[in-house]
Amino acid sequence: MPRTLPNTRAISEYSGSTYVESTWLALGFLLLEHFVIRGDKDEQAVLCSKDKTYDLKIADTSNMLLFIPGCKTPDQLKGEETQSNIVHTEIFGFSNNYWELRRCRPKLKKLKKLLMENTYEGPDSQKEEDPSRSKYTTEDLLNQIQASEEEIMAQLQVLNACEIGGYWRILEFDYEIKLLNHVTQLVDSESWSFNKVPLNVCLQELGPLEPEEMIEHCLKCYGKKYVDKGEVYFELNADKVCRATAEMLLQNAVKFNLAEFQEVWQQSVPEGMTTRLDQLKGLALVDRSSRPEIIFLFKVDALPEGTQDRFNSLFSLREKWTEEDIAPYIQWSMRSFPLNIPATIISLLSSLQNHSSLGERRYTHVLRRFVWREANYRCVAY
Repeated sequence: MPRTLPNTRAISEYSGSTYVESTWLALGFLLLEHFVIRGDKDEQAVLCSKDKTYDLKIADTSNMLLFIPGCKTPDQLKGEETQSNIVHTEIFGFSNNYWELRRCRPKLKKLKKLLMENTYEGPDSQKEEDPSRSKYTTEDLLNQIQASEEEIMAQLQVLNACEIGGYWRILEFDYEIKLLNHVTQLVDSESWSFNKVPLNVCLQELGPLEPEEMIEHCLKCYGKKYVDKGEVYFELNADKVCRATAEMLLQNAVKFNLAEFQEVWQQSVPEGMTTRLDQLKGLALVDRSSRPEIIFLFKVDALPEGTQDRFNSLFSLREKWTEEDIAPYIQWSMRSFPLNIPATIISLLSSLQNHSSLGERRYTHVLRRFVWREANYRCVAY
């Protein structure tokens, strides 16, 4: 009985006119997902699924990748009757590299930048009568922000943005505080518990002052909605109310005497709420080395998105950091990307700042890069 030889491919160049060199995209197990590439001309493109964002990196391969239309695997060829063991195949394209996907943090800083171009100051603001002012729908944001749809929608909640007339808007901070004051003053006048603020009564009492949708939006931003015996209530979050009050006080001062600030802050919040400095993580910094001790506004969203740039900004502001102080500024708000630097490395970095020799400064710089590379690796691992 003659021995059956395996099928052999005779490869030749494509005879048509569209033979091209190409770059392939390695999707692997992600092949079944829906993807879209996002990025302006001045941005490095990213690939987005419904809920994740990926960097596109070109990776070289020592093996040439061939694109063969209608290519069949050996198992498929076994099921076909052929008179010859030679399979003639034309190559449509080839590549020595491919696009590799690497999970990355969504680039969301631009989202706030766009929405801050035209903040909402209330229905009576003259800005609302100007049609030339920029406004963005969900579709507009999907076309301009380098993040997945779910990541963008989650960040809109973080920013306390709301849809007004089909457009996403951020409330002007002073207007947001005005709404909050209306709510807290009503709670105080009615002697309600902060844990049980009735929505319908709030809308009835405050409706003549502000649009009902704005009152409800304020309650959603500073409270948690629940239903009791068919009635809708909100449980106000004391930490959020105290934090907003602190921001209001700090935004008008470059630096504030810490002791005086704590006294004024406690007097400014609704009665029954207690202020604590840990409520200000990622919002303000305390300088305990100065005399007297001071506090100043230092918001986490003002820092660069890039890990190295953020690290440089932090250490240009302060040479020595405790883990407690720096943690809010290097922990990204997205739950998928926790960033924790061990206290031992923080201590080492801090101690090295006291040495001024060139060699030690270089070593400090190298150590910083190492910390961020390791931290960034933990961030994007999946």
